[in-house]
Amino acid sequence: MAVFIDTHCHLDAPEFGTEMATIRARAAARNVALCVIPAVAATNFATVRELAHAQNDAYALGIHPMCTIEARDEHLTLLDAELAARRDDPRLVAVGEIGLDFFVPGLDPDKQERFFHTQLQLARKHGLPVIIHVRRSVDKVLKHLRQVAPGQTWRGIAHAFNGSAQQAQACIDCGLKLGFGGAVTFERALQLRRLAATLPLAS
Repeated sequence: MAVFIDTHCHLDAPEFGTEMATIRARAAARNVALCVIPAVAATNFATVRELAHAQNDAYALGIHPMCTIEARDEHLTLLDAELAARRDDPRLVAVGEIGLDFFVPGLDPDKQERFFHTQLQLARKHGLPVIIHVRRSVDKVLKHLRQVAPGQTWRGIAHAFNGSAQQAQACIDCGLKLGFGGAVTFERALQLRRLAATLPLAS
């Protein structure tokens, strides 16, 4: 019997409301043994940690690129402190969700890159994998990965990947696994579906 891990599930999102426990139980019934619940801002660091412990799941701590609008530099300091404080917590499995989003209007690209770069440095400092948001930003994401750890590989996931075959291979060469989100189910997403079908399962 196959057992699955959901590497990216925002179970703390208010949209789930009172249905969250039911949804998690439904996933468990379909052999999803573990969900990784990534934080998106300093304000939900405690929430994802507590939820992961309550449900025997895992969590990640980070600042999402879409949350950099409200984020302040002291939140990066807080993230560093939280990662240090939870270093012995077996349920803390990554720094995430971090990354770059050049699709959503109104986001400051320079601030996104500064927050992303610093969080990559924190992941290295604390020896943790990364969960990376890569919406229309694969090449810039790769640039920062190479700058922070020249010639070294990473552990982590390029979440909801939607790039080219060449970009996919570059991510794999950096050590990342590729995650395909709901877009791969869209009938018009022919290129993405071909890519998902041709890449090795270990990617």
